Amino acid sequence: MQRHLPDLATPRLLIRRLRMDDLADIHRILDLEAPDGGSRDQRSAWLEWTVRNYDALELLYQPPYGERAVTLRESGELIGAVGLVPDLNFFAQIPGLGPDPEPQSPARFTQPEVGLFWTIARAHRGQGFATEAARAMVEFAFSQLHLARIVATTSYDNLPSQAVMRRLNMRVERNPFSEPPFLQVVGMLTNPRA
Repeated sequence: MQRHLPDLATPRLLIRRLRMDDLADIHRILDLEAPDGGSRDQRSAWLEWTVRNYDALELLYQPPYGERAVTLRESGELIGAVGLVPDLNFFAQIPGLGPDPEPQSPARFTQPEVGLFWTIARAHRGQGFATEAARAMVEFAFSQLHLARIVATTSYDNLPSQAVMRRLNMRVERNPFSEPPFLQVVGMLTNPRA
């Protein structure tokens, strides 16, 4: 099983490791998503941890978790982030992920999944970049990491993310419970090789 995530090229994008010189761009992009996500110094500490984590995970023979830069192939401009993240959550309350296909009460226990994350700068949205980047990550995860399943989560009102899930052919399920608020909609994709 491959533990290193190489650069991934798509027709329009290059997905690569983040670098410390990406700080200004990635801070601007992520700050639009989560304005309370921290100061520039906090984002710098996060970016340093992310950059160091690539090598640390490889040394520990762990999956290549973390965010990657999404850049335009022609110009090299950083326009977003995509990645695989460990996701420990109350997935059992989502139809199709828990032991009970129609849960009667909120889950009491968490379960781990591999989550797919993406974000694209507002100026570049609506052009299919999120789907293109996410599809490249899914293909790598299924063919090289041999994951059985990938999930993605979003909120009830994030219709663009739900649209990306559908374009990836994910089965999209709504959480029948209001809690936790960060687990309102879940997309699930099973490896076709499984």
